[in-house]
Amino acid sequence: MRNFKVTLEYNGSNFHGWQKQTGKRTVQEVVENAFSLLTGESVSVEGSGRTDSGVHALGQVASVAFENQIPIEKIKDAVNNFLPSDVRILKVQKADANFHARFSAKRKTYEYVVQVGGQRSAIKHNLQGFYPFEVDLQKMTDASKLLIGKHNFRGFCSSGAKVSSFERKIFDIKIKKNRHIIKFEVTGNGFLYNMVRILVGTLLDVGRGKLTAQDIQKALETGERKYAGKTMEACGLYLKKVEYEKQN
Repeated sequence: MRNFKVTLEYNGSNFHGWQKQTGKRTVQEVVENAFSLLTGESVSVEGSGRTDSGVHALGQVASVAFENQIPIEKIKDAVNNFLPSDVRILKVQKADANFHARFSAKRKTYEYVVQVGGQRSAIKHNLQGFYPFEVDLQKMTDASKLLIGKHNFRGFCSSGAKVSSFERKIFDIKIKKNRHIIKFEVTGNGFLYNMVRILVGTLLDVGRGKLTAQDIQKALETGERKYAGKTMEACGLYLKKVEYEKQN
């Protein structure tokens, strides 16, 4: 069996998320079908994470294994011929037998793109979130520092999360503003259900003056969702990069 590390991008607007679901169009199923058509085998594709409906990826990583002896340098273009236009393979690399896109991941970086104020763009409405208020960038930057480090992020998680622990570690949060567009870049060792979207909504509410740094502290200390901000729309979220201890 030949094992591969596959990096791909997709526009999640017309997908019901990454994970296969009966009767619904998902990224995992589309990619598995493409590899199966190429190789003539039943191919399983395991992603680094399950992006939700409407969420995009700039650098999703997947584990793929099959017997077919097609040269590695030809796999990317060959698979792309079987994929729809809203999914593309960016890179195919050899991987160790024990490599797993999800369990071997050490750091993940998500980017959230949001338009603040003004009139919502008709062209990019499914590629960026929208927040109808002006915000203070410095207030958000200062407040974001409270989220850096290892914390119990239960207060920044939507209900229904099936996890054994709400503890996660945030390595960095970067916030950049260019006119009416703000980009949040959040890097951590893992994320809870809707965690990044809630972190962004909380920081925007701080920038607007609706919430304070003290509210963030309360959310971290108590684990209560009521102290955090709104859950931002899925359309502004991008899985940007997945990092591994050893590049396979």
